[in-house]
Amino acid sequence: MTRSWRSRPRRQYAAAPPTMWRRLADYGLTIVILGLLILVAARLDQAQTRRTAGVAFVNDGDSIRLGGERIRMRGIDAPEYTQACRRNGADYACGTLARLSLVRLIAGGPVSCTGWRRDRYGRLLGDCTAADGNNLNRAQVEAGWAVAYGDFEKEEARARAAKAGIWAGTFDRPRDWRDSHPAAITERQRGSLAQWGDILRDVFRFW
Repeated sequence: MTRSWRSRPRRQYAAAPPTMWRRLADYGLTIVILGLLILVAARLDQAQTRRTAGVAFVNDGDSIRLGGERIRMRGIDAPEYTQACRRNGADYACGTLARLSLVRLIAGGPVSCTGWRRDRYGRLLGDCTAADGNNLNRAQVEAGWAVAYGDFEKEEARARAAKAGIWAGTFDRPRDWRDSHPAAITERQRGSLAQWGDILRDVFRFW
């Protein structure tokens, strides 16, 4: 005697809709993953330090151009090229003198800069070194022609105590001056002829 077995239809179970807490947990996990990806991308960008070197064309006291790369010197802030300061009761072109100070430090030799971040104008935030190994960022602050801007506070304190550069009189912090002069030119391009003129002017000490 044989028995016939008829397969019973399997029951279909509908998936329960996710609860509010489950959805919140999923959203939280997504945010954490995205945050980790952003951190990893930032670390990779930091690891890819950019190095550039060559003949420097000085725009102002804290920005130069090396070939096609615009460099904003990290950790300092120099008076803008058109900025005026006050000394002995009279205004003087401290922005021009800040630029000339950087020209003197470079002395016509090659400059090398390294950095990994850029500012809002697309300029590389760099630490720059002259041909003699002198750190130009630090030297500008020590000479009193730039203020500390996230670094070099000790150098600024020494320049202020010695009344060097802009510390010999009164001045608006470059950042404050830019805020009060939004229409002013804050980055001045200089050609090769002007660069050689600056070098000759420095040689003969003709200001």
